[in-house]
Amino acid sequence: MARAAAHTDDLLAVLPAPEHRSIAQHIAATAAKDGTRALRRAFLARHADAVYDELTACRTRALRLAELSRAAASAFPGLVPGPEQFVLERGRPQAHKEGHEIDQGIFFAGILGAEQSGRHLLDVLLRPTPRALALLPEFTATGLIELGSVRLERVAGTARLTLCRDDCLNAEDNRQVDDMETAVDLALLDPAVRVGLVRGGVMTHPRYRGRRVFSAGINLKALNAGDISLVDFLLRRELGYIHKLLRGIRVEDDAAWHSPTIDKPWVAAVDTFAIGGGMQLLLVFDHVLAASDAYLSLPAAREGIIPGAANFRLTRHVGPRMARQIILEGRRIPAQGPEARLLVDEVHDPERLDRAVEDCLDRLKQPAVGANRRMLNLAEESPDRFRHYMAEFALQQALRMYSADVLDKVDRFSARQGVPSR
Repeated sequence: MARAAAHTDDLLAVLPAPEHRSIAQHIAATAAKDGTRALRRAFLARHADAVYDELTACRTRALRLAELSRAAASAFPGLVPGPEQFVLERGRPQAHKEGHEIDQGIFFAGILGAEQSGRHLLDVLLRPTPRALALLPEFTATGLIELGSVRLERVAGTARLTLCRDDCLNAEDNRQVDDMETAVDLALLDPAVRVGLVRGGVMTHPRYRGRRVFSAGINLKALNAGDISLVDFLLRRELGYIHKLLRGIRVEDDAAWHSPTIDKPWVAAVDTFAIGGGMQLLLVFDHVLAASDAYLSLPAAREGIIPGAANFRLTRHVGPRMARQIILEGRRIPAQGPEARLLVDEVHDPERLDRAVEDCLDRLKQPAVGANRRMLNLAEESPDRFRHYMAEFALQQALRMYSADVLDKVDRFSARQGVPSR
């Protein structure tokens, strides 16, 4: 495998950059990469647990996604592209890259698909991040943290996470994923917090000036520019803060013998729209409220990518037929429509939404809510079923990132101005 990877790297080094290759050169490069990838897939199918044990000292070291990828590149040459290969491509448009993230997708598909390794990695990714631990004393003392794209404030036992990317209508990128995981960690770690609320902030965009917006989904301009990472965005988002919203965070504390996690109820308030990743988020909240003029949309097929774990979770909310209509055909769900009752718990006129949110938060502060939500989540979504889904997602999403139709769509989108018509 190492020899095959080295041969492929040598071939790519003498070829022109991807955007300047002839058809024959493109075919040769693709054939070489495919051959090496087949060897990687076969190797990991047999040796994923042994590889993971070597990298983590028999699961005694806690390596997060990026750390694990770097360690694998060093310990097993040819198994995963090294950091230097990603550095060379930094700042290049997505269409001008070699697709090294597909090789990362193969690696994480193998690790997550292996029972021992996959279970350990999921547990590692439920631990609080170093950034959150460093900020925790400040937050517990002041009750306020400005993270850049997320504002976190504690008020009367509620952690209020406000999405503040008014420059892009809260479209997510690597930066916002990091800020969201930090905020979720802080809310879960702070003993004074009893319930969490996620809501979009007030926008400055001309079309939505003065209005709150929940989320416009993935930042397609960032994807076109090559700034959406498989590891730091697409995998970290699902396995990090979204999974923590559902499961809580793991703690290493003898006093926590009764439960390895700290989890709390979460509420979402949807203003204007929840598009793409914004709609995906709603599937893990305990209670969802929406303004009557809002809508939900999951335009994954039109964008050409996989909508995170929505394919895994949406069916149990709306049933298989509607799930296919939403994901495969881009069916939009108005908050006032009857179908929205399967996704939204309450719909209120915009001027009454604030009061309804506060009433909901008060209800979810009841002492027995936490234990009951934990049992509900366990019954609805087993960790192993989620792990198996994410193993396949790691590879399939990486492939979609470099598919011709996606590259063409995001290039055309980035050339337009204004808000995506989704």
